[in-house]
Amino acid sequence: MRILGIDFGEARIGIAVSDPLKITAQPLETIYWNKEWKKPLKRIKELTEHYLCNIIVVGFPENMNGTVGERGVRTQQFMDKLKNYIPGVSVIPWDERLSTIQSRQALIEMGIDSRKHKGKIDQMAASIILQSYMDAHEFH
Repeated sequence: MRILGIDFGEARIGIAVSDPLKITAQPLETIYWNKEWKKPLKRIKELTEHYLCNIIVVGFPENMNGTVGERGVRTQQFMDKLKNYIPGVSVIPWDERLSTIQSRQALIEMGIDSRKHKGKIDQMAASIILQSYMDAHEFH
């Protein structure tokens, strides 16, 4: 079983997947959507089935002081929809603070212009969220 990592955004959803041993997270794809829930839910379900994922880790945006704002409320709604659409898969929130900044920095270090590759930032952020979750839970 693998784990899917998600960086949820209003226009794009970054997706990452663990390797089979749950040691590393790899950026996978970006789902572009326009607030039409069916498209991302369907695609995420396809990915969980294809990669045999039993856990989905969703980056949860808390404010730096630990409070939950509007983005957190929307992310919780997304997680609730995932739980209903993909029964039997655990949907787990994970602190995503600084993941976008870290992913942008990683792309810069690789020589990739983050302004031209916003989808890559989302994938990398999903990968950072997933890696953080796996490292904290010591699957390896």
